[in-house]
Amino acid sequence: MNPLSTFRHTIFQSTTISFSPFFLFNQKRWKKPTISAQTRLEDRVRDTHFDKLTTHFKKLNLVLKIHNLMSNRKRGSFVSLQLMSRWRNIIGLNVTVTSFLQKYPHVFDLFVHPFRRNMCCRITRKMKELILLEDVVMKQHEIEVVKRVKKLLMMSLNGTLHVHALRLIRRELGLPCDFRESVFGKYSDEFRLVDLETVALVGWDDELGIAHVEKWREREYREKWLSEFETKFAFPINFPTGFKIERGFREKLKTWQRLSYTKPYERKDVKCGGAQRYEKRAVAVIHELLSLTVEKMVEVDQLAHFRRDFAIEVNMRELLLRYPGIFYISTKGNAQTVFLREAYEKGGLVEPNPVYAVRRNMLELVLLGRRKTKQLLACDEFKEESNNVVCEVDGNGKRDGDWAIPFLESSEKN
Repeated sequence: MNPLSTFRHTIFQSTTISFSPFFLFNQKRWKKPTISAQTRLEDRVRDTHFDKLTTHFKKLNLVLKIHNLMSNRKRGSFVSLQLMSRWRNIIGLNVTVTSFLQKYPHVFDLFVHPFRRNMCCRITRKMKELILLEDVVMKQHEIEVVKRVKKLLMMSLNGTLHVHALRLIRRELGLPCDFRESVFGKYSDEFRLVDLETVALVGWDDELGIAHVEKWREREYREKWLSEFETKFAFPINFPTGFKIERGFREKLKTWQRLSYTKPYERKDVKCGGAQRYEKRAVAVIHELLSLTVEKMVEVDQLAHFRRDFAIEVNMRELLLRYPGIFYISTKGNAQTVFLREAYEKGGLVEPNPVYAVRRNMLELVLLGRRKTKQLLACDEFKEESNNVVCEVDGNGKRDGDWAIPFLESSEKN
């Protein structure tokens, strides 16, 4: 067959297929864009204050992880850099351990071992004092921690919680490492261990059965002269800068604020009343849980462990993203962290607590980085000079140890 005729045949065949009526059925139909939690997370208005705060707290958590690994070593207060280089995957660092330690000279002290002549690391005296101070403050405010755990148990459906869920947010609640013995065992009249992984509430406390948002509602009722109908079921709303308010949004928000719901400490059927009331109760429970934490923030994945106990079996991330005026999710770091908006102002807590104050001092020490290292070196030199042995001089002008000088001179001559 002639090549020219073959080419004409292929061209004719392609044109007939492209203009045939059957080609219309091969076209892709337009699909409506799906709105999911991921799309809401990507399209949300970002808050730089919370994002920066998340980044800073992630650095502090990395520092505390290294401290925990170092404190578990029983051979001494220092660890060689050769051994610490194996901890990179355990800590979750993107850089080498040595380069990370060199960024924070106010936290980590790098020195050469006097006998082995290898590089070692130890925690600085100032950071050690802050870590010890945190433990002291937590013990001093142990009653507040007991109240927090009791309020969480009172919010639960059956008055019980999984110990594993509490262990995940132990630091956020201000609980010590051994809270099973130091809190549950010590306050046996308040808590009862059903089994190894379940803790139950012994008695109900009516004084603790008031949500933190009720204080704001009472203040709004007194100071702004709002009616009880407007404030009884309302929440404080603080939208981020740049948030776009669409048509009809204000009316929907006003209706939602007036919507009644089963409050966190009320013993009623939580599923009755419709989907909107069930969802508003879930918002109230998460709001109360965040208000009980030290820094008013928790990782989103950790909240999922409380869904069944608190009877809020919803998609946590999607629920939090639907209420940007109450919560903010930061995606900085490896995990997503949710903040309580009303609790923060200008990058800090509106009502700071003693444990938060100590952790803030730790954070400031970490954020110093390499700044003010000259002052740090001057302090080290002063300590070395103070550690040197000084000979005492008696009234005759002789010093301790002068008797050894003639003995040494005679031995040199021989």
